[in-house]
Amino acid sequence: MNKNQNPTPADLRDIGLKATGPRIKILDFFHQNGGTHFSAEDVFMALAQEDKEIGLATVYRVLTQFEQAGLLLRSHFESSKGDSRAIYELNEGQHHDHLVCLDCGHVEEFVDEAIEKRQRDIAKNLGFKLQEHALAMYGHCQKKNCRNKQKAS
Repeated sequence: MNKNQNPTPADLRDIGLKATGPRIKILDFFHQNGGTHFSAEDVFMALAQEDKEIGLATVYRVLTQFEQAGLLLRSHFESSKGDSRAIYELNEGQHHDHLVCLDCGHVEEFVDEAIEKRQRDIAKNLGFKLQEHALAMYGHCQKKNCRNKQKAS
């Protein structure tokens, strides 16, 4: 599937999924919002404004199917309230880490080669060959004009 253009029914069939309306709409939503992280509820709310036919259970099911097919990546992030939620993003094939705001839940992606090297060194020193890893750092956004904080209020 070409990650730079909107998905087609043939793209879904190529990965073994039937090209249903909800699947096309959900995948198109992620392509239109590349580089952004969404919960199932976020996807549902955005699509419900356009299409009253897609239910929350359908969104959860399709997100799971897309994750299993490798189209989406799922991460679990904690909040300052102690709850956890799954966040999905388009799998663009590049490893990155996350910084999560404890106030509003906004997620920033970053890549830092010094951190990556240190993680590889730690694994090697402990007798591991690193296959994959995920790093999520949590903090309070210090941006004065944080659009996400305003949404969370």
